[in-house]
Amino acid sequence: MEFAGLTIEIALFLFTVAIIAGFLDTLAGGGGLLTLPALMMTGIPPLIALGTNKLQSCVGAGTASVMMLRKRRVRWHQVKDLMPAAFIGSTIGTIIIQFINTEALTFIIPVVISFIGIYFLITPTVDEKNKSAKVSASRYKNMVVPIIGGYDGILGPGTGSFFTLAGRSLRGQNFLEATAIAKTLNFSTNIASLIVFLFAGQVIWLVGITMMLGQLIGAWLGSHCLFKIPINYLRYLVVIMCFGMLIKYMTA
Repeated sequence: MEFAGLTIEIALFLFTVAIIAGFLDTLAGGGGLLTLPALMMTGIPPLIALGTNKLQSCVGAGTASVMMLRKRRVRWHQVKDLMPAAFIGSTIGTIIIQFINTEALTFIIPVVISFIGIYFLITPTVDEKNKSAKVSASRYKNMVVPIIGGYDGILGPGTGSFFTLAGRSLRGQNFLEATAIAKTLNFSTNIASLIVFLFAGQVIWLVGITMMLGQLIGAWLGSHCLFKIPINYLRYLVVIMCFGMLIKYMTA
């Protein structure tokens, strides 16, 4: 699909947003809080914006996942059962969104952005210690992961943050472990959703490829900084990112 309104200025804007989103998404999740509103602000219809967003975000999530696995920040045995669960949930969610009035996204996205920003703002400072799990591994795999995957298929922004929060609060993972695992799950949900959007013809390739290059750069930079930045700073990044994009989105 083509986008007649794509100018050099818009392309540079989306490329820059993708770099920042890829960097922040690798660090703290929630890169979609930047890229999806940015796509919609250029005049792209909501459903097509969702599909194009999945195309470009696959590169960022994929790059981050490969880096996490190569550096052994996450082991394959930790995610080999979770990734299919996330894939299935996202597939179902993306199919559902094809039949929903996408104009509602104009109101839903600011609500989601606000919720995530407030959550990170008021929750206690995270620490590096593992805590006891509140749900079993099987329940987490069969219920929690597919539900978050379904959300990613329906909407998307903040999915990485949700996976991180779930791993942290429900499975007792330390913050960096939860963040690393979230990258692989987010990659799985992005791929599943992208496949459905491709079949539906809801992707603008030129825009997606432009942002893919930005995501690649941002994710590569972020993967080299993730374990060097103090944990508390990651929390503040998410808060600033959420409210900054909320203000931009509401005034666009």
